[in-house]
Amino acid sequence: MATELKPVVTAEDTLERLDIRLGRVVEVQPEPGAAKASYRLTVDFGKFGRRLSVGRFTGHTPEELLGRQVLGVLNFEPRAVGTAISEVLILGVQFPGAASGEATFLTPAVEARLGSKVF
Repeated sequence: MATELKPVVTAEDTLERLDIRLGRVVEVQPEPGAAKASYRLTVDFGKFGRRLSVGRFTGHTPEELLGRQVLGVLNFEPRAVGTAISEVLILGVQFPGAASGEATFLTPAVEARLGSKVF
């Protein structure tokens, strides 16, 4: 079902306020305390350190996620998900044919430097 586009906004009010950077998944574990099946991901953002993220990327096996480059929002407020504190939001889109909220991650077409800023 198609939805209408949201109102036009300025870059200063949106993209420039978000700190979206490239990281690499270095550890994947199930998050048993989450309301729905989720993984606890440890992501290396280079000079910005390793951050924990809990997300519904379970359409992928842990082996598919491990080592992949992903895009994450580093400056959202941390939030409790299950037994973990999710420090970064990994960006994704709906996993084809999966239940609502089940995601596949966004990744660059080529390997790039960890910590690179999205612009």
